[in-house]
Amino acid sequence: MQCGTPVCGLASAFIPAQHNRNDNDESGVRIKRDAVYRREQDPPVARRDEEGGSQVAAAARAEIDARELADKTRIERVLQDEAARKAERDRRYANRKARQG
Repeated sequence: MQCGTPVCGLASAFIPAQHNRNDNDESGVRIKRDAVYRREQDPPVARRDEEGGSQVAAAARAEIDARELADKTRIERVLQDEAARKAERDRRYANRKARQG
């Protein structure tokens, strides 16, 4: 039995096999059960993750701040370059007008 989405009959060649599920398929339940079993078998990893979570969050925040700072400096540099380019253009225009008359 197909899953019921309109895509199942249209492009079944391009859809992974797990998209077409049987009603009796319990693979999702089995996967969750295996994940819970693995977590129960290795609790030190869970503790290590909880302790390292604040360090990971701090590192992520530092990376975000660094990217924002880089974006701000890049924007400032672009604006300064644009202002310098326009000032040079205005100077050339003024010189040309002065020569003409």
